[in-house]
Amino acid sequence: MTVNMKTVKANGIAINYEDRGPADATPILFVNGYTSTMMSWPEELMEGLREKGFRVIRYDNRDVGKSEKLSGLPKMPDVAAAVREGRKPEMPYTLADMAADGIGLMDALGIPKAHVMGISMGGMIVQRMAIHFPERLLSVTSIMSSTGNPDLPRASEEAMKALQAQPESEEREAVIRHRMKGRRVYQSPAYPMSDEALYERCAREFDHMYYPEGGVRQYAAIIGDGSRVEELRQVRLPFLVIHGDSDPLVPPAGGEDTAKSVPGAKHVVIEGMGHDLPVELCPQYVDLIATHARAAEQKAAAE
Repeated sequence: MTVNMKTVKANGIAINYEDRGPADATPILFVNGYTSTMMSWPEELMEGLREKGFRVIRYDNRDVGKSEKLSGLPKMPDVAAAVREGRKPEMPYTLADMAADGIGLMDALGIPKAHVMGISMGGMIVQRMAIHFPERLLSVTSIMSSTGNPDLPRASEEAMKALQAQPESEEREAVIRHRMKGRRVYQSPAYPMSDEALYERCAREFDHMYYPEGGVRQYAAIIGDGSRVEELRQVRLPFLVIHGDSDPLVPPAGGEDTAKSVPGAKHVVIEGMGHDLPVELCPQYVDLIATHARAAEQKAAAE
């Protein structure tokens, strides 16, 4: 698969992106999760939405892939303590900064408004976009994500260990095998990937860019953001929440809380889905997202 990547200045930093579909079509901005690059999106999802008539744009968040790398290593205990005590934590950047990156990319591409969708941390980032930049969004889709509410159930012990574990070495094969092992823990139990397909996906991400230091800063941004519940109550955008009933990393209660917090949000729970995007479910994702987006456009046109 040939990827036509470009880099632009967005929100003051270099953002690597891919833009597919007609330039005059309505854009959908894809926002990645924690430490993942734009190479993690299933081709079936991107092409499915492009075939529905959308302009599909995906990009590497700051600190991953080929986007700009930042500096400074936060002290996680201090970040967590500040959030608990209601203080502003000291950290290199925030989820609001990452939301501004996506809006900055829209600025660089001359896009006044777009649909946005994000998975996991990306779902948190599009929530921040909805809070801070509602005038730039047509609709929001938050997938396998949460609100930062500290009262919600936490990840299973096994899933958390898989997320935080480090590979035996930074050699390509060791990292790929390590990532495969981790993804097996929180994959969709009803739709397990073959070893060959999972290896290919992990290899594609490694070859795009392996940069573990960025994960430390991204994790600080997640923890440091605290709860978004009260701010989400003020959102008045068409909002779709998709979550799996078998997600061990971000339990289903995270999706429930997101939908409950945003007035009028639609909540879809998918049976057998874990913390990934199985290709078997991509036709369902495409239909859900496209229907949601077109309904938002019709509503905006009628107002």
